[in-house]
Amino acid sequence: MAGTKLEHVRANVTDLNAAVDWYTTILDFEVEAYWPPDAPNYAHFVTQSGATFAVMEAEGRGGRFNFTVDDPDTLWNKVKDQVVIVEPLFDTPYGTRKFTIADPDGNELGFVRNG
Repeated sequence: MAGTKLEHVRANVTDLNAAVDWYTTILDFEVEAYWPPDAPNYAHFVTQSGATFAVMEAEGRGGRFNFTVDDPDTLWNKVKDQVVIVEPLFDTPYGTRKFTIADPDGNELGFVRNG
């Protein structure tokens, strides 16, 4: 798709603390943030590339990949009746507009317009 670029890659892990320890100790990654604040099951790391790499405590082997798009509404209307919907199109409290679908293997693909 024209105007689409990879923005976010997430690896599912069985133990968030062990994963963060491994990435920070072995690869010298630095945690930028945890989510949600009250009971984190997600951490993303500082990167130089502009893309986000994250780990999330989750069952299953699928990952999550977010793509930035200029017009999520048009893409949503094109695909919504043909896909498994993880999150319908919505506006986030931090100024983005997005939706998330699943591919046939359960990987989650998010399409985001940043605020």
